[in-house]
Amino acid sequence: MKKKKRGIISRSNFLRGSPAAWNYIKESKNFIFAIIIIFFIFALIGFFVPAPEIISNSILSFLQNLLEKTQDMSRYELIDFIFFNNLQSCFFGFLFGFFLGIFPIVIAILNGYVLGFVGKLAVEKGGISVLWSLLPHGIFELPAIFISLGIGLKFGTFIFQKEIGKSFKDYFFNGLKVFILVVILLLIIAAIIEGNLMRIF
Repeated sequence: MKKKKRGIISRSNFLRGSPAAWNYIKESKNFIFAIIIIFFIFALIGFFVPAPEIISNSILSFLQNLLEKTQDMSRYELIDFIFFNNLQSCFFGFLFGFFLGIFPIVIAILNGYVLGFVGKLAVEKGGISVLWSLLPHGIFELPAIFISLGIGLKFGTFIFQKEIGKSFKDYFFNGLKVFILVVILLLIIAAIIEGNLMRIF
């Protein structure tokens, strides 16, 4: 019985189904869990630790600019905006993991902290129950972010492997397949949900 060959994904089977993509996600689970832990640690910091004025003002300014940019958008324009904004963030989170996995960690820290900061503002204005109304916004988006940053973090470890060139190709092409077949699908669903919810509220 021949063993199933793993490793570099050839062009001929790159788009054949998604089992290989899910297998690679399982293989990368420790890196994905590491990103999740970092994200939620900084989300808790953002929620419970008062932010310095300069950081608070920067986040509030960013949020204000975002609201101004999206307030006159139609539902479909908003969905398009959310999707491509998240797509860019997730793709760079994966791709720039090439630099020793530093970029995915930084993105996890920033996103986690901002989420905690925004969550605190929401609770102060609407009470703790308002957090439940925010749940649908992240139910698909957060897994997409975690997977992207997790495989990006793993990508950065190619330099520590015995066969550096082979590991680089393996991590890159497997990660790219996960991004195309899994992450993009999650981001599409997330954008549709968020775009519709934001127009409702």
